[in-house]
Amino acid sequence: MLQTFDYYIPTRILFGAGKLADLAKTELPGSKALIVITSGKSMRANGYLDKVRELLKRNHCDSVVFDRILPNPIKAHVMEGAALAKREKCDFILGLGGGSAIDSAKAIAVMATNPGDYWDYIAGGTGRALPFKCDPLPVVAITTTAGTGTEADQWSVITHEERREKIGFGCAKTFPVLSVVDPELMLTIPPHLTAFQGFDAFFHAAEGYLANVATPISDAFALKSIALLARSLPTAVNDGANLAARSDVATASTLSGMVEATSCCISEHSIAHAMGAFHPNLPHGAALISISDAYFRFFADKAPERFCDLARAMGKKGDSPNELVEALAELRRVCHVDAIKLSEYDLTRDELPAIADNAFDTMGGLFQLDPVALTRADVIRILEDSWR
Repeated sequence: MLQTFDYYIPTRILFGAGKLADLAKTELPGSKALIVITSGKSMRANGYLDKVRELLKRNHCDSVVFDRILPNPIKAHVMEGAALAKREKCDFILGLGGGSAIDSAKAIAVMATNPGDYWDYIAGGTGRALPFKCDPLPVVAITTTAGTGTEADQWSVITHEERREKIGFGCAKTFPVLSVVDPELMLTIPPHLTAFQGFDAFFHAAEGYLANVATPISDAFALKSIALLARSLPTAVNDGANLAARSDVATASTLSGMVEATSCCISEHSIAHAMGAFHPNLPHGAALISISDAYFRFFADKAPERFCDLARAMGKKGDSPNELVEALAELRRVCHVDAIKLSEYDLTRDELPAIADNAFDTMGGLFQLDPVALTRADVIRILEDSWR
C-alpha cells in the first residue's frame, strides 16, 4: 500500500431513490445536452429517456438524442456521436444508461472538442497517446445499472472494432461533473444482468484492493463495496424489486468507481477486455466471472494478507486466503452465474494464446500493478483453466 497518495474525485453525486427528480432543479453545465443511450429498447420502453428530457426541459435545457451505442461500445459510434454534438451545438454530454452509454458519453465529450480520431488520444495498443488540444465537453452521468462505477471515475472503455483493441482511457478532464444514481431506475434490470453488473463492481473493488498502487482511501472504498455486495447482490439478483438491496448494490458500484479513481484495476480486467475485443457479444461481467476462479486461485498465496482482508469483508473469518476463493465461488453460485461457458460465446481454445497476447499488447500497464508479475504462460493457463 502506498504511503503517499493523491486524491481527486471532482464529481458531484446525487444518490438515492427518487433522486432523478432533482435533475429539474440542479445546476447543469450547459443549456443543450447530447443524450447518449444504447441502441437497445430499455431507455425508451421504461420511460427513462422521456423522463430525463422532460426534467431537462423544466431546467431550461434542450436536448438531442444519440442512440447508436452498443453493449461493447465502438470507436465508430464515438465519432458519430461527436459529429452530432458539434452539428447540434451541444454544450455538454449526458450519458443515460449503463457503463456503455456513460463511457461513450465521456469519449464523445473528448471528440466533440478535439480534432482527429479518438484513437489518436488512446495510450495503448495502436493508440498515439496524443495530448488533448482542448478540454472535453462536461459530462453528466445518469446510471440505470449498478456495476461499472463509471459515474464516479474518469475511465471510458471503447473498442477499436477494426483492430480488436478494447482499451480503457481517462484523465482528470473526463470525470463527470454531475452524476445521478437512483436505485429506482435499476428495478427493471433482469437477474442475469444484475449479476453480471454486480460482479463487475466486485472485481473493480477487489482488484483495486490487490493493486500495488492501493491507498488508504481506496482500501476503505473497496472493503465497504465488497461488504455491501456480499450482503445484498444475491437479494438483488433473486428479488429485483427489493429497493434496499438495489440501493446497497448501487452504493457498492459507486464506491467501486471511486476505487478505480484512487487505485486501479489489475490484469483481470486486461484479460477480460481482450476477450471482449475478440468477442463483442461476450458481456464484460460474464468475461470477468468466467476467469475469476482460476485468476483468484493463482494469486491466493501471493497476496495472503490482502486476500484475508477481502474474505473478512465478505463475512468470513479471514484465517486463510483460500476463504476468499471459496466465498467468491459461493457468491457466483447464489447469483446463478457459476456455470458460464465461454464456448457459448464462440470462444475457442485455439484463440486463447492470441487473447493473452492482446491483453499484454493493449492494456499491458495493468499487469504492472499486479501483486506479482504474471507471465504470458500464466495468462494462457488461467484462460485454459476457465474455458469450457
